[in-house]
Amino acid sequence: MVYGRVEQERIQLNEDTLWAGSPYDPNNPDALQALPVVRRLIAEEKFQEAADLVSKSVMAKPLSQMPYGAAGDLFFTFRDIDKVADYRRSLDLTSAIARTTFRAKNGAFEREIFVSEPDQVIVVGLKARSTAKLNFDIEYRHPDTATYGAEIYNGENAAVTAADASGAPWDFQESLNRDKRPADLLVAADGPAALLIKGHNVASASIPAGLTYAVRVCAKSDGHIAIKGDVMEIRSARSVTLVIAAATSFVSFIKTDGDPIAEVRSQSSNAVRKKFAELKSAHIAAHNRLFGRFAMSIGTPSPADLAFTDKRIAQAEQDTGGLAALYVQYARYLMMSCSRGAGQASNLQGIWNEGTNPPWGGKYTININTEMNYWPVDTLNLGECVEPLVRLVEELSITGARTARAMYGARGWVAHHNTDLWRATAPIDGPLWGLWPMGGAWLCNVLWDHYDYGRDHAFLVRIYPLLKGACQFFLDTLVEDPKGRGLVTSPSLSPEHEHHPGVAICAGPAMDRQILRDLFGHTLEAHRLTADPDTAFAATVADSRGRLAKDRIGEQGQLQEWLEDWDVAAPEQQHRHVSHLYAVYPSDQINIRDTPDLIAAAKVSLNTRGDLSTGWATAWRLALWARMGEGERAHGILQGLLGPSRTYPNLFDAHPPFQIDGNFGGTAGILEMIVQSWGGEVRILPALPSAWPDGRIDGLRVRGGIELGIAWKGHELRELTLKGPPFAKVSVRYRDALRVMRLDASGQTTWT
Repeated sequence: MVYGRVEQERIQLNEDTLWAGSPYDPNNPDALQALPVVRRLIAEEKFQEAADLVSKSVMAKPLSQMPYGAAGDLFFTFRDIDKVADYRRSLDLTSAIARTTFRAKNGAFEREIFVSEPDQVIVVGLKARSTAKLNFDIEYRHPDTATYGAEIYNGENAAVTAADASGAPWDFQESLNRDKRPADLLVAADGPAALLIKGHNVASASIPAGLTYAVRVCAKSDGHIAIKGDVMEIRSARSVTLVIAAATSFVSFIKTDGDPIAEVRSQSSNAVRKKFAELKSAHIAAHNRLFGRFAMSIGTPSPADLAFTDKRIAQAEQDTGGLAALYVQYARYLMMSCSRGAGQASNLQGIWNEGTNPPWGGKYTININTEMNYWPVDTLNLGECVEPLVRLVEELSITGARTARAMYGARGWVAHHNTDLWRATAPIDGPLWGLWPMGGAWLCNVLWDHYDYGRDHAFLVRIYPLLKGACQFFLDTLVEDPKGRGLVTSPSLSPEHEHHPGVAICAGPAMDRQILRDLFGHTLEAHRLTADPDTAFAATVADSRGRLAKDRIGEQGQLQEWLEDWDVAAPEQQHRHVSHLYAVYPSDQINIRDTPDLIAAAKVSLNTRGDLSTGWATAWRLALWARMGEGERAHGILQGLLGPSRTYPNLFDAHPPFQIDGNFGGTAGILEMIVQSWGGEVRILPALPSAWPDGRIDGLRVRGGIELGIAWKGHELRELTLKGPPFAKVSVRYRDALRVMRLDASGQTTWT
């Protein structure tokens, strides 16, 4: 995170393996014996007794998982900057470079900052022009000292005091003293122009700390560089290049004996030998190999599209599409930044987390939030960014197999509603939230969707064991509904939603059945395509899929969230989760073509929930109305999502306080308004609002390995090109016309 401050710049550091704790086993040994009793109590509708037993004998030990943590801050304290004018900071999405520029009494200053994927370092370039010189100190602050506050500046950029939690005034320089830092923190010279920081992660919930981390800052300049104690001083410079490397001792979710110091020394030393222009050029080239695949514009560019972002957000209700298009491209930038290569998957705050105790632990919440992060990734032509998620699921299948055996006595693997760096899979938090066994199953459906967009057979072979293992767990744990309505999960819950005051635990909520219907169906198709000889397994899956309890419409005309018609009596009618509408989006089991009665019931449910909620929940509502072809309703929700109550001036989703899933979910909803890909069809302009009469997208992906270029004017389709496998057939629907288009020998065709 780059703050763009004038007299004291702050760069907030994250390293995506710097989590609390160490490898641990959270499975409760009493769960296996308790679960049959829990199931009986649920069948007898003694829900509170069931929840009490779950709390006592089933929940994980510890009851919470490990939080994600930040890697501290670098502060650049500048001297001799006076009478600042023409201040501007910006992020260029096409180059992924953050810039801060301003003039002072003695000349102009420019800072360029980027994270280089090829060199695996943060690069900071600083320049002074005219008679100005760069004179500044670089200091490190450990994330534990963040509790002392942050410096605040008044309108003249003069420092003013803040207060710590006790209300006592504090001095920032004093807060950097060693007596305010963890005992194991080392900040020292590592050569004539380098600072080396070595620290340790934190313990949490009785799980001891088990990671070390290192940050190394290297500098080169035409001025003077000196290391004095734990401060890097740079004086009389016109140009400075800094490279910052960070690493931890994390090797895998069971191995933590890496050497972060050796890693940061290697990365930073290799990078600092290169010229700034060389680092910048390599960074931009790597960025554009992914970012340059996709272009999007909505409406005719206007002066408002060039206004400062905070002003555009404040006027989101008057936006004619330019802000929505920017929001989509910003999401592509975020996805490329936080889910790449050998890195970790995107978590709740992504790699922009500020401290060691982030909201909701910054974990992987897999009852919606992690899945939502990846909703738009393939459509955005960023399929490579799914790889970290694939590895996460592969690792969950290992820890989840232990949970399946220990808790349920079942084959296969299971993950509940949260996980962390250590791939914990037991239910956490408490029976109101944690005893939901569908997290792994939903993630498997996300992986199937990625396959369906690319149709890479090797990838399908890779993920098929994950799908099969997830199915095996449910084949062993599904039970017959005592009222004869079919197979159901028990115990479970509809994510985070109480059906009676203080009670969420139940059997067979709608979302479980819908996720399983997809999982079983996808697995059967994968079984066929991979030629798995295990025919008995396929037969059992097909039989179980056919016996799952069906979706139901309640007395109010709503799609029931539970097997029982409890919706009207549920204590929170406008609950943020809309879990029972999974079948509408991201699935397509309930759709406007095949199940109009269920779509009508889904609309009743969604109207009851309301249009605006937390950031990510608003994004889900946007996607749902778009999927149902309601462009004006979707656009109204989008205006609320893009407005100042749910989007910060830097375009981050205001959950509150902040979650990245709203950005990704909102982007998925915008794309659903323009192109949809479900049910064997590609739907063109299915929910186009009146506010977007003109627009163009190039490089958008749909299922079947197809890439689209689309342009519309006056709300009418003007251009549509398709690229993909030679001779592939694509069913394209535009309004009432359905056309089967066949790609030519070069893999292209055009709608005429």
